[in-house]
Amino acid sequence: MRKVIEASKAVAIAVKLCRPKVCPMYPITPSTHIPEDISNFVSDGELDSELVLVESEHSAMSAVVGAAAAGARTFTATASQGLALMFEMLPIVSGMRLPAVMAVGNRALSAPINIWNDHSDSVSARDQGWVQLYVESSQEALDTVIQAYKIAEAKDVLLPVMVCLDGFSLTHVYEPVEIPEQKDVDRFLPAYKPKDFLDVENPKTFGPIGFPSEYMEFRMAQQGAMAAAAKEVSAVNREFGKAFGRKYGDGFLELYRMQDAEYAVACMGTIAGTAKVAVDEMRKKGIKAGLVRVRCLRPFPDVGLRKAVKGLKGLAVLDRHISLGYEGPLYTDIRSAVCGSVGMSNYIAGLGGRDVTLSHFEKAFTDISKGSFKGGWLL
Repeated sequence: MRKVIEASKAVAIAVKLCRPKVCPMYPITPSTHIPEDISNFVSDGELDSELVLVESEHSAMSAVVGAAAAGARTFTATASQGLALMFEMLPIVSGMRLPAVMAVGNRALSAPINIWNDHSDSVSARDQGWVQLYVESSQEALDTVIQAYKIAEAKDVLLPVMVCLDGFSLTHVYEPVEIPEQKDVDRFLPAYKPKDFLDVENPKTFGPIGFPSEYMEFRMAQQGAMAAAAKEVSAVNREFGKAFGRKYGDGFLELYRMQDAEYAVACMGTIAGTAKVAVDEMRKKGIKAGLVRVRCLRPFPDVGLRKAVKGLKGLAVLDRHISLGYEGPLYTDIRSAVCGSVGMSNYIAGLGGRDVTLSHFEKAFTDISKGSFKGGWLL
């Protein structure tokens, strides 16, 4: 079935199709429509789930911990300061190996107060043990939520997943979306049957104290789970493609006109659409341009990136976040991965919802094609 809906509604429909049993929620702009639609599904009898209305985002993630530890498939959504308020709980969910799924309607962090899109909220949480997937379209938002549960619940993974979608420029944008049948989603994503969960008949301990003699082993186990997640991200993307006829690159990276590219830009989220137009325009001007859209920030696709940029003469990375006092975090990660194999520049763009325009991408392409790798702020 095909409908023209906003991305928030697409996420809510995907959640309904995945049949979570507990959904703790505390609405915050621009993710508010997601819990609103889920609430309607529950009240209308379309989704058999416990909607837990809490007093804060911290409480919402705390409720996710309890529900997931009890063996329930869970979901929540948040944005910006809400994600920041959850921060204490994020490593707890991951450290307890609870396969929760959360949608983040990406929004700038305060101050000053700003309700528009950049990636400062979720990218700031990249080191807390959550798989992070960044989507470009409403269709990808729906599909990625379904994929997220499959990845999170894999027996060798058991890690939480963030599905990150740009606030307003995607959450509130209406696009045609193909909605899969429930029976097909059930076939792709069976009911969650955890091996370890809180049970009075078979007591187990979750989140015990970790003394210095054991704590590193727990972190090593999480790192191993991230390595397993890397395999699952790719495998689930391929499996989803076979089941539903749609997939997104190799699950980690989506490449556009990179076969013979000499110069490329890398970015995440909705600005990739503008980047594709810029690539086409630069091609008309005789510059062999290409695009690397990073879909999975954690686990980071270092091997895939090295392969993607091999042979390039220049690469510009556009970050919608800045690690204050240094540079764009996506740039840091990519530069580390490619190990100096290509000339690179970093541009900070689109903070606080400022438009990232065709001219911004054209400037980046023009700079690197002339051998200038100074980068800078695109205002």
